[in-house]
Amino acid sequence: MANCKFCGKLHKVGFISTRLAGTDGVSLETAKWARVFEAEGFECFYFAGELDRPPEVSYLAEEAHFSHPDIKYIYKRCFGVTIRPREITEKIYEAKMIIKDKLYDFIDKFGIEILVPENALTIPLNLPLGVAITQVISETGIPTIAHHHDFFWERQRFKTNAVWEYLNMAFPPHLPSIKHVVINSSGGNQLSLRTGISSTIIPNVMDFENPPPPPDDYTLDVKQDLGIDDDELLILQPTRIVKRKGIEHAIELVGRLGMKAKLVISHASGDEGYDYENRLKEYSELLKVNTVFVSDIINEHRGFTATGKKIYTLNDIYPHADLVTYPSDFEGFGNAFLEAIYFRKPIVVNNYSIYSMDIKPKGFSVIELDGYVNEEQIRLTRKVLENKDFCEQMVNKNYEIASRWFSGAVLKQKLQNLIVDCVGCNPKNNGK
Repeated sequence: MANCKFCGKLHKVGFISTRLAGTDGVSLETAKWARVFEAEGFECFYFAGELDRPPEVSYLAEEAHFSHPDIKYIYKRCFGVTIRPREITEKIYEAKMIIKDKLYDFIDKFGIEILVPENALTIPLNLPLGVAITQVISETGIPTIAHHHDFFWERQRFKTNAVWEYLNMAFPPHLPSIKHVVINSSGGNQLSLRTGISSTIIPNVMDFENPPPPPDDYTLDVKQDLGIDDDELLILQPTRIVKRKGIEHAIELVGRLGMKAKLVISHASGDEGYDYENRLKEYSELLKVNTVFVSDIINEHRGFTATGKKIYTLNDIYPHADLVTYPSDFEGFGNAFLEAIYFRKPIVVNNYSIYSMDIKPKGFSVIELDGYVNEEQIRLTRKVLENKDFCEQMVNKNYEIASRWFSGAVLKQKLQNLIVDCVGCNPKNNGK
């Protein structure tokens, strides 16, 4: 068994979320945090409603998932309304008690000493889960690092609700044993203003100390499988199809370039409906842009579809992209931005608020939109695509900046301080 590098003792950390599986931002950042804990000699365990972690360190609680029938039933009757029936209050209590019992069992089974709720105390998709976590922390005083990716007040759909007392109590809770972490300065400011809670900013990061490996033989057919001609540009939109991603700006930009190009959208619409996807298809036809939707052959793991097509990961696609588009209207941070920088690809980015406050001031060289596409941005995009030396200078500069501000070393340094506070050990003693 591994021992803590700080005090020489064995410590166990429990990550809690609705889902810890796949390539969503919360799951990816949880994995990065876990690597830091493990590097410092900690053992990591996982509690969620969907898990892809090893079974021996996992505790699957189906009620923790936001798609569980009882949780969805509660959610639909608590948001978009201002009064909830008494029956729903009782259901919240019942679901909370089931989850709470399982949380206690998780802590006892693995000997958990530190809890790390991952966005479970910020976004109330699973209201009983947040309340259960809060009560367990309040009843035990267990040291907790609450990792907040985005808050309910940042999402319009949560603002009209019939559960304000629960939101004020648990999303997030103000308890002495919790240390709060936010991923951007705006979140920290709003958390302090709204609740009086102080927080530590730890941005999302990438492993810039270790550049990505060169493409292997498996990816030789990527362009062919995406339908990209040899003389055609691959412009990648590496996001889900949701309105806040601003994908219509990417379509307009490609349409106005006047270059042979294909816009590849990597992910599906998911559970947010298909109206926006249909709108994008119509807009692409209107502007005569060759837009392809390829979520059927992009997944978390390589493999084959039922018809025998290769399945690629997003990391397989990035090296073959000529340009990445990321024209979002809102992001909690911007993982796709860092991914593009990590793979040394030029990027088109909209001036969304977190980018403007926390990323842009670092000095990145990008093609920046300000809510719309203009001719100056088109000219710059053409220059990036046609002038290889100019493009190389741009992406190398970005990689250097990101290495300084958004690397694994930054995460390690910031997280170490919180770990020391939580377990009460002194790194200077080194176990003596």
